[in-house]
Amino acid sequence: MNCLVRVLSAIVPHPLARSPRACPIAERVARCSMRQLFLVPLLLVLSVSLASTTSSPLPPLAMPDSSHIHYANQDVDQLRAGLEAAGERSDELLYRYRLYPLTEDAEVLSDIPSSLDEASARELALLAGLWAYRAGEASTLGAIRYGRRSVNLLNAAREKDPLDPFVLLIEGQSLLYRPSMAGGNPHMAADRFEQLRTVLDINDDVPIEQEEAMIWHWIALQEANENDRAASLHDELAQADLRPLYRQFLESPPQV
Repeated sequence: MNCLVRVLSAIVPHPLARSPRACPIAERVARCSMRQLFLVPLLLVLSVSLASTTSSPLPPLAMPDSSHIHYANQDVDQLRAGLEAAGERSDELLYRYRLYPLTEDAEVLSDIPSSLDEASARELALLAGLWAYRAGEASTLGAIRYGRRSVNLLNAAREKDPLDPFVLLIEGQSLLYRPSMAGGNPHMAADRFEQLRTVLDINDDVPIEQEEAMIWHWIALQEANENDRAASLHDELAQADLRPLYRQFLESPPQV
């Protein structure tokens, strides 16, 4: 019953944090963290003094638009560096969102806000995802409270921009993982991921890889019993040069 309540309440119980099937290296990661991923604020990339000619060159920093690459490569170190260097609220939320499922580090979620003032759709969606992670780790009552907060934030994000890539990604995962009695619907989830793929085709500056959208689309099609479409997409993914995380997902898909 406790498990069911958590699933009902949390909109995105991340597969890496929950299912051994999702990650063949899970036993290595259980004691500490996998490898980091996330994004570093663009404003911090070049903090070199133009007036100084003797200062030593800065070490390379993780770029905000590289978070999807670090995530797919399971590069935890880059994500932690990005989180520490984040200067913008949106960057910090994104780093936390990408970092937590790979590490299950409670400190990543310990001080997240319950709401945001003058937030973008992306920020609201990312915060919704963070509260979903927290709901998945909470007691029964905490899971209910945090899960409702997560859903409310996601609804607010949709009202601002239903086609924001992170709104589509997190809403699709929500629809995929919630049971039908709580509004889950794999057919609708597949639609969201298909929309996400279209949005990514015309927006190449979004820190979500097309392969990530394709993997989730394939998983949703399987759950919706759209077997022919799922098989066709699987063949396309199998021939692609996938990054490590997505290759693992293809070989051992997250359990829904």
